Order: sequence, then structure tokens, then C-alpha cells
Amino acid sequence: MLIDAHCHLDFPDFDDDREAVFERARAAGVGHFVVPGTTRKRWPDVLALGERDDVSVCLGLHPYFMAQHRESDLNALDEALAQHPELVAVGECGIDARFSETLDAQWRLFDAQLRLAKERELPVVIHCVQANDRVAKRLRQLDLPAGGLIHAFAGSPEQAHRFIELGFVVGLGGAATHERAKRLHRAVAALPDDGYVLETDSPDMPLAGHRGERNEPARVEAVCRIVAELRGQSLERVAKNSTASARRLFRL
Repeated sequence: MLIDAHCHLDFPDFDDDREAVFERARAAGVGHFVVPGTTRKRWPDVLALGERDDVSVCLGLHPYFMAQHRESDLNALDEALAQHPELVAVGECGIDARFSETLDAQWRLFDAQLRLAKERELPVVIHCVQANDRVAKRLRQLDLPAGGLIHAFAGSPEQAHRFIELGFVVGLGGAATHERAKRLHRAVAALPDDGYVLETDSPDMPLAGHRGERNEPARVEAVCRIVAELRGQSLERVAKNSTASARRLFRL
């Protein structure tokens, strides 16, 4: 069985055919889904999905949506973590350095969420764009007890190794399927068997050959196939290892 370790199935993109999306995923061998929260407004929909046996959920405040976040959202997140023991992580949170105008506010929000994760001994799901080295430095300083996931990893072998040393796994998805991603391909090939999970980031992060299309969890199987090729391993071995890593990380 495959696990999509990061997919936004709560997004309105799936409102018209959400159950069909689940059915296509099951037909492709994907049996479990981890859905992170991105804004306080979306948390109720995320929690509703978490009532399904095949879905695990997280709550967080995503750096892409800084304009929507309010100071009170952090208190609300702390309360939600206390009220919902079924939550498997804090996130999606992190740093997106493409948005330099909000970078200071991003770091304050990210740091607060890392501290919540540490207090509650939960893993953290991290969005990290153009900030791998700075994020790794902060994670080393905080020494989080439950590690976490570096979602949509696109860095170097050295950066991947640094995160893994800190108790994290890296998420491999659509970026790994693109021919031009040579540095990422070297990182994928060098990862330890227990150092990665597979994900889609549905409805985003389209695979090669699917530009402009809505992504969905059924395509984890295609990601698995590409990762197996890059690593020189069988499809079955990559599926087994990625699923085991997701189960261990999120205590599934």
C-alpha cells in the first residue's frame, strides 16, 4: 500500500468529485492520505476529512497565506492541538523566501509553530522554499523531539542529509519527475531507505507531462515509479520503505 504523505484534499478544487478522487487513488494502490491545514479558515474542512479511517490530518498556518493569518490564530492552534488528539502533526508551516516582504513575519509565525510542536512532542510538516540552510539551522537549535517532514524537498544531497540527521524525512513528489531537476535526482539517489516519503501536494505540484492539470493522490504511484528508477530499486521496495517512513513519522 502507498501513502500520500501530503495532499490538500480539503481544497475547493476537489469539491465536485472528492469521492471519485479517493476511488482513483485506491485503484492505484494508495490507501492512506495525510492532509495538512494551511489557514484557520480551512481547519474545519481538514478536521472533517480526518473523520475518515483512511485520512490523517494536521493543522498549521502556511507562509503562503500570511495576509490571512491573525495573531489570535496561534492561540487557536494551541487550543485545537489540545482538543484534537487525533492530529498527527503541526503544519503545514514554514518559510517561503520568494516572498521577501513578509519574511520577518514568516519567521515569527514559523518559530511559534515549531515551539508548539516541541511542547506537544508532535512532528512538524514544513514548507521550505529557498531556505533549506536557514531552516535546518533553526531546527538544529530547537532540537524537536518528534522530527517531521520537509515537504516538497528540492535541495541538494547535502541539504537532504542535514535534515535527516535532525530526525526529519524529505517529501518526494512532482518535482522529482521533471528531467531538468538534476540536483534533486542526485539527492533522491543518495537518500537512505528510511529518509523519504512520497507525496503529491494535490492539487498542486504537477508531475512531468501534466502541466496545468489538477494533481491528485492517484499519481503517487507514478512518483513511486520515478523514485524507484532514480534509486535503482524495485517499485515494491520504494513503496514499502516510503510507507514505513510515513507510518513511523505520523504514528499511523
